[in-house]
Amino acid sequence: MGVSQKWFRIVRGRFLRSSNKDIILPRTSVCTNESEEAILRNEDLNLPTPISSINKEDVAAIKIQAYFRGHLARRAYRALKSLVKLQALVRGVWVRKQSRIAMQCMHALVRLQVRVRARQLLGSFDKERLTNLQNV
Repeated sequence: MGVSQKWFRIVRGRFLRSSNKDIILPRTSVCTNESEEAILRNEDLNLPTPISSINKEDVAAIKIQAYFRGHLARRAYRALKSLVKLQALVRGVWVRKQSRIAMQCMHALVRLQVRVRARQLLGSFDKERLTNLQNV
């Protein structure tokens, strides 16, 4: 985070030191309405103030706002991260409970299957015994 923060400070510093006086709007086509001509001439428009006319108080206010917004964003991120952890914990408990119920149901089905199969085997064994006794 330190390296990216230094990079951002350098870029921001260069941006604040530079001015927008070297921006040239070429007039390549004929303007069809008056607003386009006014834009090209920079007349009577509510353009943002040029960076060179920002005083130290404005820069200080911008920095304070930026740091405060960053603080709010970090706090919101931490809250979101803890909420996600809580959600994962609750979902984990719910999934474990659900899997325990599924295992109990499967165990009950296996026991039922064993009983049915035992009954089938004992029934066929009894029938064989009866037929053997009758044949003797």
